[in-house]
Amino acid sequence: MGQARHDTREWQVKRRERTRQLIELGGLVVKAGLVELTDDDRAVILGLLVEAAAKLRSEDREQALTLWRRRGKRAFAQDAIT
Repeated sequence: MGQARHDTREWQVKRRERTRQLIELGGLVVKAGLVELTDDDRAVILGLLVEAAAKLRSEDREQALTLWRRRGKRAFAQDAIT
């Protein structure tokens, strides 16, 4: 019985962590303006993300990561100011 409770608790903790991660990622999509810019067209948003994933699989990976990281940090900093 104790092991079953432990397994259930562990499952709940992992589920909460995953839910939090998904909420945070959704927040980033909103923060980037993608929901508004695409009129909440989920196919377009997914297409953008698929395109980004393809870029990360290409030879331009490091260059893209550097550029996107810089832009993301700038956006976070700007958000902290406003």
